[in-house]
Amino acid sequence: MKIITSIDELKTIIRKEKQNGKQIGFVPTMGYLHDGHLSLIEKASIENHFVVVSIFVNPTQFGINEDFDVYPRDLERDQKIAEIGGANIIFHPTIKEMYPNGYRTYVEVEEITEKLCGASRPGHFRGVTTVVAKLFHIVTPHRAYFGLKDAQQVAVLQKMVKDLNMDVQVIPCPIVREADGLAMSSRNVNLSPQDRKTALILSKSLAKAKEIVAAGERNAEMILIQVKKTLATEPTVIIDYIEIVDFETFERIDILKGRVLIAIAAKIGKVRLIDNIILEDLPSCI
Repeated sequence: MKIITSIDELKTIIRKEKQNGKQIGFVPTMGYLHDGHLSLIEKASIENHFVVVSIFVNPTQFGINEDFDVYPRDLERDQKIAEIGGANIIFHPTIKEMYPNGYRTYVEVEEITEKLCGASRPGHFRGVTTVVAKLFHIVTPHRAYFGLKDAQQVAVLQKMVKDLNMDVQVIPCPIVREADGLAMSSRNVNLSPQDRKTALILSKSLAKAKEIVAAGERNAEMILIQVKKTLATEPTVIIDYIEIVDFETFERIDILKGRVLIAIAAKIGKVRLIDNIILEDLPSCI
């Protein structure tokens, strides 16, 4: 497996692979890979002939006073995990390679980026869509794989691909969790031992919501009340948002039906974490 830092070198390799009839799979990441990333790489390896994993901590999706400087990085570790998953190349560009002097072009999806994480992290999704659009043009994959822990990101990228007629299929993949339920995240490494225990309240709260819905509750306000009660059992958790939205429009809903996203963002210690559940094909009542 090769580590490539040059855009031109990567494009040359991809061009040759495509000339040989290879299908290209792509897993964009910011590195510090875990089993969630591994599941994406393995799926890409099964469904494609040639797999590229990008490792790039993208500065344009971080705001002022966010965690860009302390975002975990370990290329040697990432290389081992990517190789286990079946990747052929790691693309690990510098910031200057991706954003050379004089860079002034950005890609932005409107409306759905103004909600949830977009509301509390202005400019975040502009950074995400810009870097992913660039990576799609560089790698020119047939399929790109993203975890649904960042469900809003998946929806935003699917919209970008559709609106800009990009010739790539965005493949959403299930959240991978630790044995105790915590959603896997590169940021988990920055949790103290006590904060790591506290963070379990996120998945517990979502499990409570799922239980209530399964019992027949469809009133969003009633569900949110119970979720907030569960979260309140860990008073050190600072809630950014708890929302129940339509998964397509990301508009808040009063009554659950169809495809619904229940999403939480919270700061635990110094670490901001997100988690969610997606409920499919809900009838308005049962």
